[in-house]
Amino acid sequence: MDARYGMRGATGVSEGPAGTRAQQPWAAGRKLLFLVTEDWYFCSHRLPVARAARDAGFQVLVATRVDRHGERIRSEGFRLVELPWRRRSRNLLRELSTLRLLWRLYRREAPDIVHHVALKPALYGAIVGPRGLRAVSTVAGLGYLFTSTTLRARLLRPAIRMALKRMCRRPGARAIVQNPDDRAALTAAGIVGDDRVAVIRGSGVDVERFTPTDEPEGTVTATMVARMLWSKGVREMVTAARLLSERGADVRVVLVGEPDDENPESVPVEQLRAWARQGLIEWRGHQDDMPGVLRATHIAVLPTYREGLPMTLLEAAASGRAIVATDVPGCREIVRDGENGLLVPCRDAGALAAAIATLAADPERRRRMGACGREMVAAFAQEVVAADTLALYRSMLEGTGGTRG
Repeated sequence: MDARYGMRGATGVSEGPAGTRAQQPWAAGRKLLFLVTEDWYFCSHRLPVARAARDAGFQVLVATRVDRHGERIRSEGFRLVELPWRRRSRNLLRELSTLRLLWRLYRREAPDIVHHVALKPALYGAIVGPRGLRAVSTVAGLGYLFTSTTLRARLLRPAIRMALKRMCRRPGARAIVQNPDDRAALTAAGIVGDDRVAVIRGSGVDVERFTPTDEPEGTVTATMVARMLWSKGVREMVTAARLLSERGADVRVVLVGEPDDENPESVPVEQLRAWARQGLIEWRGHQDDMPGVLRATHIAVLPTYREGLPMTLLEAAASGRAIVATDVPGCREIVRDGENGLLVPCRDAGALAAAIATLAADPERRRRMGACGREMVAAFAQEVVAADTLALYRSMLEGTGGTRG
């Protein structure tokens, strides 16, 4: 890992005395603002990059809705700006008030770079950001509005595309996606030119926290770790559990994660409890000890409809676990069919059940797949993602263009 990171040292961060990060002249004293909807999402997906930016010399500001992670953000030495927004708000006055707050924030702080994390921050940044703003927008998985077939999503899509195009075509703007499929989709839609979009694969996985262990004894456990959203494939996972039970397969199916009330795709809590009462699945809700969850798992499963690059599969691969996932953008980046896992057609519960049963019956194949996944995940380590992101920041500040990934 250190060798790979060192090879990328010219992109932004290098080792200083006693293993500390040395400040970089191009970053020292510069101001970097992260605009993100939720404090938990910043901590789970952007904290390593923010730390690397801080260590390189940036003043780091985080503007977000604060729930339970405010003190954690402040403890990193970042300035925290609390925003009253909600992802699912349909209150026009509330949203106009938020836009006014952001307009003032951008002009008061005058950041050297703004990093918009996810779709809503990118859209609002397109509306209120000053013309000369250097802005990078991370669009992971293209979001509910790009994948849903609901009437509301279809009606909003043209306006979303127009706003994103406005953001991405500004002179100082760049976009980050997490897989080549999403880059192709954005460029084909005319939202962003190919020279302005970088592929930076995922949010980075902590390969020291997630390490391989022997599988647990007892019944084979297939675990799905995700927000409990229909678009994550919860329905297909439960149907697969029912099929496995009907076929007499000795497999325990576990769901780990909470519903997301701010997402229209959220699965009702009562539905999850009902499935658990029927004995189809075990639902364990939110878990802080993800390494422990994976140590108790034999097969990691994610039957999602589309992803940027799923953190849960990166963590499973780092933990040496075989994977079953859908053959969709994002999952294909970390799962090589037949090597470290099995890919199945999207929305096909029968194929999902068959793949789980195949791996459940073959512990030696699971072991080989787990070892292969651990080797693959080095390319997705936190240090690699942080270095690539800082390289993009540097190119924006120095006017040298972006990286195509």
